[in-house]
Amino acid sequence: MQRRRVLIMGAAGRDFHNFNLLFRGREKYEVVAFTATQIPDIAGRAYPVELAGDLYPDGIPILPEEELQGIIREKDIQDVVFAYSDVPHEYVMHKASIVNAAGANFLLPGAAETMIKSRKPVVAVLAVRTGCGKSQTTRRVAEILTDAGKRVVVIRHPMPYGDLREQVWQRFAEYEDMAKHKCTIEEMEEYEPHIARGNVVYAGVDYGRILEEAEKEADVVLWDGGNNDASFYVPDLTITVLDPHRAGHELSYYPGEQNLRAADVALINKEGTAEAAAIDQVVKNVEDANPDAVVMHANSPVTFEEKVDLAGKRVLVIEDGPTLTHGGMKIGAGTVAAEAAGATPVDAREHAVGKIKEMYEKYPGIGTLLPAAGYSDEQVADLEQTANAVDCDYVIIGTPIDLRKVIKLEKPSVRVRYELEVKGSPTLEDVLKDFV
Repeated sequence: MQRRRVLIMGAAGRDFHNFNLLFRGREKYEVVAFTATQIPDIAGRAYPVELAGDLYPDGIPILPEEELQGIIREKDIQDVVFAYSDVPHEYVMHKASIVNAAGANFLLPGAAETMIKSRKPVVAVLAVRTGCGKSQTTRRVAEILTDAGKRVVVIRHPMPYGDLREQVWQRFAEYEDMAKHKCTIEEMEEYEPHIARGNVVYAGVDYGRILEEAEKEADVVLWDGGNNDASFYVPDLTITVLDPHRAGHELSYYPGEQNLRAADVALINKEGTAEAAAIDQVVKNVEDANPDAVVMHANSPVTFEEKVDLAGKRVLVIEDGPTLTHGGMKIGAGTVAAEAAGATPVDAREHAVGKIKEMYEKYPGIGTLLPAAGYSDEQVADLEQTANAVDCDYVIIGTPIDLRKVIKLEKPSVRVRYELEVKGSPTLEDVLKDFV
């Protein structure tokens, strides 16, 4: 039997999951390669035999997506599976056109074949874009369920940026676990806030194995999504977060629109800093796309960790990296806090070095803000050098973790925090009470 030749387009997350569910161990298919984009330094690695299985004794190479058309033609690819998130609909069809023109089929696997059914109830927190506020929503859901007497285990969307053989499944319950697993800044931003609240977090590469481990200690599994990807597990309750600062994106990004249409609860966040017309537009789009969804309104108020007078001060604002890059946001929590304090943000771009400079070149829309990117030791070092080269009075840290634990800042600094605050009714407590 001649095996069907497949290529999977990804970004070190959904691509590996789709391989594990759809292709691993199936002799009918030969996955010739993955391609990589969005995340720095992913291409050039391999999906190892330990994860790929016996049909791939040499593992599966991970190649740059820039070579997509040539790979299809040179390796006689028949099917190309698109498997990453937070991209405009038009972008998806551009990729489909490249694939089709090169002679291959372009495939978007559906939810039924790419979700695993859990033995435990599953709450999935998703979004229509990166940076909508999934993290604070997930933390609030975990708090409510815990207060109801449930043992909640959080399973976080994958971020396997290290040695994949050591990341089959990972458990994070103590701060030391992050050092043990050599976490990047991006991973720490997601795990540390949960650990600080006593939540157990699982993550890794093999989400079948991860679920098996999590179910051993969970009454409820809480899926903490990444970017605007869909859930890896069949949800019993889906909460999708929307952002009126990017009104209209809920209908124009993949798979964000899918998440909106699948939502039981559509939670419109950040309303306190959004225009009324933008909020109205999001509400209308929700009603048109998913009239059965419960619509919830919320803020994510920003507060300084300590009392500080920044009026008239020149400040460097460091924001969450993915929110600024493929999330496309122009502001973050640090920016909101700076404006409220009467501070003046300064431009970090002219001081950027190395990997941080490359990031500005790849994502020019970042503007004056400094993205807290740390996918590698080199990038962390470049982040520290860039931050300390900026001429400012203060540094405002708008990231989910305290960056001062990772880099040494030479200027005075203050961190901002943000939590979810639902307005009016229904509330998350109402919805989760019915769920419990």
